[in-house]
Amino acid sequence: MFKGSLVAMITPFTENGEVDEQGIKELVEFHIKNGTNGIVPCGTTGESPTLSHEEHKKVVEITVKAVAGRIPVVAGTGSNCTREALELTQHAKEVGADGALIITPYYNKPTQKGLYLHFKKIAEEVDIPIVIYNVPSRTGVNLLPETLAELAEIKNIVGVKEASGNLEQMTSIVELCGEKITLLSGDDKLLLPVLSIGGKGVISVVANIIPKEVAEMIKNFEKGNYEQARQVFLSRIYPLSSAMFYETNPIPVKTSARLMGLPSGELRLPLAPMQENNLAKLKRDLEKFGLI
Repeated sequence: MFKGSLVAMITPFTENGEVDEQGIKELVEFHIKNGTNGIVPCGTTGESPTLSHEEHKKVVEITVKAVAGRIPVVAGTGSNCTREALELTQHAKEVGADGALIITPYYNKPTQKGLYLHFKKIAEEVDIPIVIYNVPSRTGVNLLPETLAELAEIKNIVGVKEASGNLEQMTSIVELCGEKITLLSGDDKLLLPVLSIGGKGVISVVANIIPKEVAEMIKNFEKGNYEQARQVFLSRIYPLSSAMFYETNPIPVKTSARLMGLPSGELRLPLAPMQENNLAKLKRDLEKFGLI
């Protein structure tokens, strides 16, 4: 259902630190113009941990209206509280999002049974396509392939954004779930390997700044133009993806967007501006690849 290059879109803020509605609209047009296949607002890259529930809902609504049905919108609606995740997911459905990206509950470290029951409850109560987001480095818990295979039996759980960094685990997902679950890379640096084992795309950080390259690389892979895909991946996507993690995401990508003249604004605390040495490295990379 969801495939190709889906951008984990940054949330731009105004000078006084409020959500930049016009900036969101401009970013949406930038991505549609450059071939992005889907937009994911209010993920970690969109600084969702620092958005109030009111702001979170506002960003999703603005994005859905700006996209106007041209490409899918998969709204981030996760929480470590099942009730909160339910509320945000229901809202996403009500305002017309095409799907919901729901992270595994963080900090409270549920068991595999708890993870299963969390996603099962949301899926059964809100009839919207759900992509599960597994990122153990952020949440402290790993959703195992066997648990995901159980969840794949629920009709509206349609995909997984896998950011465990473990290709063996991702291969197990493909083996156990088959066509019931769409595997999406949650790590730009593993995009090509994930495609090679049956993944269908990426929910991407680096696509915030090189949307056309990421989308076209995946299209080339799908068409069997493997060498062309490999060259773009190794020469552009991989090195720029590494630069996006000089510091905690989304600090470098939001800084890059600002340097490129895209709507961005400041980061919200506790995220801080880049350290000078890392900022200098980032600027050199952006200049090297012709982005500034």
